[in-house]
Amino acid sequence: MKRLLKVVLRLLLFVFILVNIITAFQAYKFTHFYNAGEVTTKLDANGWDKAGDILFGINVAKKTNTISTDSTFETVYLSTKDNIKLQGWYLKTDSMAKGTVVMFHGHGSTKSAIFTESEAFRKMGYNTFLIDFRAHGNSGGNTTTIGYFESEDVKIAYDFVKNKGEKNIVLWGISMGAATITKAINDYALEPNKIILEMPFESILKAAEGRIKMMQLPAEPLATLITFWGGIEHGFWAFDMKPGEFAKKINCPVLLQWGKNDPRVTRGETDVIYANIMAPKKLVVYETAAHESLCKKENEKWMTEVQTFLIN
Repeated sequence: MKRLLKVVLRLLLFVFILVNIITAFQAYKFTHFYNAGEVTTKLDANGWDKAGDILFGINVAKKTNTISTDSTFETVYLSTKDNIKLQGWYLKTDSMAKGTVVMFHGHGSTKSAIFTESEAFRKMGYNTFLIDFRAHGNSGGNTTTIGYFESEDVKIAYDFVKNKGEKNIVLWGISMGAATITKAINDYALEPNKIILEMPFESILKAAEGRIKMMQLPAEPLATLITFWGGIEHGFWAFDMKPGEFAKKINCPVLLQWGKNDPRVTRGETDVIYANIMAPKKLVVYETAAHESLCKKENEKWMTEVQTFLIN
C-alpha cells in the first residue's frame, strides 16, 4: 500500500511539473513576438511538430504595418523609460479640428489595423494619433505584458498630444488597447475628455481563459498557470492586471462597446466593467460582431454611436 502511494505521489508530482513546464512555455510564446526572419514555417510539418506546437506554443512573428505613409502622415518616435522606441502616426483632419483621438490597437496587432477607425474619426473632424505598442509593428522590443507595462505607452502618447496644446483629448482602444487605457488612467491619473473602450477584457486571467477556450481546452487550471508564469517571466504580478477594477478610476464620459458573438470577451466581463464605471457611460452591443473591428463589421451603427457620443 505504501509503495502504491509513493508511485501515485510521484506520478502526481510528474504531472504537476509537466503541466507547469508546458504552461510556462505557452505563457512565454503568448507574450513574445519574434523579429522577421526568426520564424520559419514547416510546409511538411509532421505529427511531432504539431504536438510540439500544442504543448509548447507557436513562435509568432511581429506583424508589420501595411499602410503606406505619405505627406499627410507625421511619423513620430517616442521613448519609454527603458529606452524602447515607439512609433506613432499623427494625422490631421481636413477640417477645423474638434480635438484629437489617441488610438491603441489590440494584442499582436499594429496601428495599421485601426486605420479604418482613424479615417472615420478624421471625417468626423478629429485629428488622430495612432501608436504601435512596444513589441508591436514598428516599435521596439519583443515582449508584451498584455497591457501591464504598456500603460506607460498610453501615457507617452497622451502626453505627446497634450504637449501639442490639445484641449480635447479622446482615448480610443480595442481589446488589449482598451484594457491598457484603463490601467493608464489608474496608474497615471490621466484626464482625457472622453474614452471609447471596445471589447476590453476584465482581467489578464479572463483574457487567458478566453484564449484557452478558443483552443477548445479546459480553462482551468491552465489559465491560472499561464497568467502566473506570464507575469513571473516578465517581472510583474499578472493577477493585478484588472481593467474591471481600474474602470472605477475613470472620471470622464465612457462609451463601452462589445460584439455579441465575441468568443474571447464575455458579456459578463463587459457588464462588470460597465458597472464599475462611475462616470457618465453608455454600453452598446453589436449584434453580429465577434472580437473584431466593430467599425468594419457594423459601420453604420458604429459611426452613429461614436459620433453621437463625441457630440454630446
